[in-house]
Amino acid sequence: MTDPQTPTHEIRHFIAGEWTGTPTRERRNPARPDDLVAVIADGDAKTVDAAVRAAEEAQPAWAALPAPARGTVLLDAAEILRSRAERAARDLVREEGKTLAEARGEVRRAIDVLRFYGGEAWRLGGDHLPSSVPGTFVYTRREPLGVVAVITPWNFPIAIPAWKTAPALAAGNAVVLKPAELTPVSVKHLADCLTEAGLPAGVLNVVNGPGSEIGDDLTGDPRVAAVSFTGSVAVGRHIHSVVSARHARVQLEMGGKNPLVVLDDADPATAARIAAAGGFGLTGQACTASSRVITTPGVHDAFVAALLKEADRYRPGDGLAEGTVMGPVVSEPQLATDRRYLDLAAQEGGQVLCGGARPEGLYQAPAVVTGVHPEHTIAREEIFGPVIGVLTADDLDSAIDLANDVPFGLAAGIVTRDLGAAHRFAARVQAGVVKINRPTTGLDLNVPFGGVKDSSTNTYREQGSTALDFYTWTKSVYVGFED
Repeated sequence: MTDPQTPTHEIRHFIAGEWTGTPTRERRNPARPDDLVAVIADGDAKTVDAAVRAAEEAQPAWAALPAPARGTVLLDAAEILRSRAERAARDLVREEGKTLAEARGEVRRAIDVLRFYGGEAWRLGGDHLPSSVPGTFVYTRREPLGVVAVITPWNFPIAIPAWKTAPALAAGNAVVLKPAELTPVSVKHLADCLTEAGLPAGVLNVVNGPGSEIGDDLTGDPRVAAVSFTGSVAVGRHIHSVVSARHARVQLEMGGKNPLVVLDDADPATAARIAAAGGFGLTGQACTASSRVITTPGVHDAFVAALLKEADRYRPGDGLAEGTVMGPVVSEPQLATDRRYLDLAAQEGGQVLCGGARPEGLYQAPAVVTGVHPEHTIAREEIFGPVIGVLTADDLDSAIDLANDVPFGLAAGIVTRDLGAAHRFAARVQAGVVKINRPTTGLDLNVPFGGVKDSSTNTYREQGSTALDFYTWTKSVYVGFED
């Protein structure tokens, strides 16, 4: 008999208000292989076509609703999700692997995102501008794009779908959402809440399946006016080429190789806590994770000693177990990637001080690697695991140069008591997000989020009120009148 606390979900496609398809593919708990979390229906070109057609048909009526009415649906969906937050958090742990505390925080984030954009719908409007022509009134309108495609990753399986879908809906668009193939259950919770809140059929459609099989069908569809994607650089570049070729709008948030600079004046224990939270929290499976720490010489040894103590606290375990502070790796391939990079680090001359053991199951102990040089692979490529490489720099200026010497530019941090040094770092570092005396992970939902260089298209930002810029276009209206 199935444990009611750990049900097996049947995940189908959600098209025109109906759940359709035959589930066949399995997703198991990365901490408990005997826990069958879901059986999932995978789509094909016909599935994508049906979802886009449903969105296209539903969008005009949705856009015609007053924006506050659209916002009310989001606000009501937030309350529904709040009422089932614990269930959603436990399912998130089971399908993704993060700790229950992390999952609860992520579900709260999704709730707050729905509330935020529910409120933004009440403020969605244009500007009144002066005209050079007498007897003329000029104003602008924000118009929805139409049908937008949203493609989301597995590491934040409810927060990222929420923060992409909510502003799209608030602006009057219809959405076709393709969640990561590893984590479809969390998106089902989101879709159920929006539907129960009164979202009309067809305004949100969900298509499941590997991006390699249905991604081009979705991103290449001429009826899709825009694509918002979060994932790897390689996939993002491919999506960009497909979408740009047909002159549609595209938003990409991709990888990171985020530096945390620790200056001599920093308290080593404090710096180590900040580095561990950013590098080992969320099992290191965050695009903003602190995967590179750059220390100046005077603090290096004390910082490394403190970081090893912090690493010992992040012992991996079942995310649903009491006291677990770091969950398993999401999948076998990701675990293999973590281990391959650690082996490569040792081969290139780094010293793997911890995390080199290979525990049973999908568990990777936190790894600290010293003796890392800028040209080492571990210093340049995104790992997406609980691995921190420690480099050294002579001073602040050389640390900034080293921080910028990678293709990525998503997040960056510094630990220092020197306010002037902090501001110099913030001004010169090439990153979309800068954290001073805080972990590189985590961002307030009302703050714009995005990167530069290979981390992003660096055109439209996500989150905050600026997210609505991507999902709308501006129309200028001139009204002539007689005195």
